[in-house]
Amino acid sequence: MEQSIENLYKLDGRVPVGKALPFGLQHVLAMFVSNIAPIMILAGAIGLDSSVSAVLIQNCMVIAGIGTLLQLYPVWRIGSRLPIVMGISFTFLSLAIAIAGAHGMGTLIGAVIIGGLVEGTLGLFAKYWIKLIPPVVAATVVTAIGFSLLPVGANSFAGGQGAADFGSMNNWVVGSVTLLACLLCQIFAKGFLRSLSVLVGLLVGYVLALFIGMIDFSGLSGLSIVALPKLLPFTPEFNVGAILSVIAVYLVSATETIGDTSALCNSALKRDPNTKEMSAAVCCDGFVSSVSGLFGCTPITSFSQNVGLAAMSGVVNRFTIALGAIIMIIGGVFPAIGYVLTTIPQAVLGGCTIMMFGSILFAGFGMMARTGFSQRNMVIVSLSLSVGLGFTSATGMFNIFPEIVRTVFADNCVAVVFLLAVILNLVLPKNLDKA
Repeated sequence: MEQSIENLYKLDGRVPVGKALPFGLQHVLAMFVSNIAPIMILAGAIGLDSSVSAVLIQNCMVIAGIGTLLQLYPVWRIGSRLPIVMGISFTFLSLAIAIAGAHGMGTLIGAVIIGGLVEGTLGLFAKYWIKLIPPVVAATVVTAIGFSLLPVGANSFAGGQGAADFGSMNNWVVGSVTLLACLLCQIFAKGFLRSLSVLVGLLVGYVLALFIGMIDFSGLSGLSIVALPKLLPFTPEFNVGAILSVIAVYLVSATETIGDTSALCNSALKRDPNTKEMSAAVCCDGFVSSVSGLFGCTPITSFSQNVGLAAMSGVVNRFTIALGAIIMIIGGVFPAIGYVLTTIPQAVLGGCTIMMFGSILFAGFGMMARTGFSQRNMVIVSLSLSVGLGFTSATGMFNIFPEIVRTVFADNCVAVVFLLAVILNLVLPKNLDKA
């Protein structure tokens, strides 16, 4: 097969490894900290030993790489054959802390394994329920995902939520310089270098952060050269209540994956996804999450920041993104590589991602424009977004509901938007515009 740099902007085709590698690395750097952060937060919240935490961080990198490879190069009906990057989901974090804190990691892992099998099985039969998600619902969910990510980018820009130096001058300077470097590269660079604008910005921001003393390499000295992933670091236990709670959140994760798949196809591939691709993406989300549980990690899902990166750069080549997945796996096997990647300051990541998240919003607006601005669509979109984004910004409103409802909806605007959009689409009369 002929290798060409032009294949970067095509789903298939080979790209010279030397040219493809920086684009694959760019995808890894865009999601790396977000991939390991849920595990680090969970470990700290329930008091896991540092050695166990290190094993879990290593495992989650390997799982993210495997999940991404499966999305790119499917096995049976698991994987969409689309340039979707997978990683550990934040959606499950609050519930995971509650279950692990009350019942132990074994109960959490048992629920993750069973819940993943349920979601994966639902994906296999998506053709029977995917009609519940017409283009107007998908456009609304994609827009909600874009809105939900804006505070994530802003918090990273300021240094990371809860950081001691949150909003400091150093973070403002580093974040701003990183964003400016991304923007200048996007505007003035030519050819494939323009598609590397995020990586260019990240490197500029990282070097600046290094010079002003924001990066610490002291942890490198105690790391082993090679460390293989550890299977079943916790013995799974099965608690019906925990399993049902986790399954409820898996449905939210499936919603996000459907939204990300729609956004990716519409923004980067310039077409709508088909039922087979949606089904296979959800299958991968579920079944690989079960494998993630076997390695002691929480579920994985598609990463919206990488959807934004594909939309902004136009790079959708499966081979190229597979190199990024291989880098993740290598980072899990060689702890020093993973550690160096964890030293990227949050302000640098915020400067890189803030525009990427905006591109997801733009994709959602484009999808809305294609569905048309009818009265019926206006009601579905405006009410779903108003309630979903508004109510979840005032989480105390959900205090009257049972804990499972609060867990699924109180902090997850995408879940509320999706549920309301589906209901409105079902109950509103089709001839509303003629009324």
